[in-house]
Amino acid sequence: MGGGHLDRFAEPVDPDLKCKLCSKVLEEPLSTPCGHVFCAGCLLPWAVQRRLCPLQCQPISAKELHQVLPLRSLIQKLEIKCDYSPRGCGRTVRLHQLAAHVEMCDYSPARCRHKGCPEVLSLKDVDAHMRESCELRPAGICQQGCGLVLLQRDLAGGAQPGGGHCCLRALRSQNSSLQGQRASLEQELKRQALKWSKREKSLLAQLAALQSEVQLTALRYQVNDAKESAPIGTKAQEVQGLLCRISLVGLVGKYKVLQVSYAFYKEFQSMSL
Repeated sequence: MGGGHLDRFAEPVDPDLKCKLCSKVLEEPLSTPCGHVFCAGCLLPWAVQRRLCPLQCQPISAKELHQVLPLRSLIQKLEIKCDYSPRGCGRTVRLHQLAAHVEMCDYSPARCRHKGCPEVLSLKDVDAHMRESCELRPAGICQQGCGLVLLQRDLAGGAQPGGGHCCLRALRSQNSSLQGQRASLEQELKRQALKWSKREKSLLAQLAALQSEVQLTALRYQVNDAKESAPIGTKAQEVQGLLCRISLVGLVGKYKVLQVSYAFYKEFQSMSL
């Protein structure tokens, strides 16, 4: 990658490594026939639309442009600040290492994993926040009768056991949440039941069609077998009989596979519902 803002690089960037169109560090540098170099993303649209070198020196076409690999390699070795330097990361890495560093950077933004917590912190601080300062972290089991898990904020409402926790209010809230989950599950079950019903009809139709085809092929096989047993037969009859046998074997195999699939589907359907 390239095309970075100049102020992110650890050292002043050589003017020869800058694109004359976007004024940033060259990204995937392409050279014109006249020797001028620009970012691929800048030069290609320009060449297609204007068919002229951006420096107005001669006509160009997209097929005449070529990569400048040594220059690209040089750019990839430039030292650059981390994307998260505004969040506190002081690391500088080579440009080709930037993506890997950013992915694992301790200062990358990460959300608290406790349900309902809106806090977004640096990755390195998430565990400590969840363990020590998050108001929504678990803080024990209520001993007043409801048996629900207390959150840290529930203990901040007073000196009495449970603090600001009210068993009745908490149970009502939990019941409302469970009712919502139940409604969602019922909707999903109905959707799945409709899906399985359509699948069942499709499988039954395939079984019926295949059964008819097996019976018809078996009948053809019997007719051809009778013809072949006659004193005088022809090569055409022999070939046709052989084809019928092959077709019958294949159809019977398909029929058995479809029967197994249908049986498996019925078992899975009963387990799901």
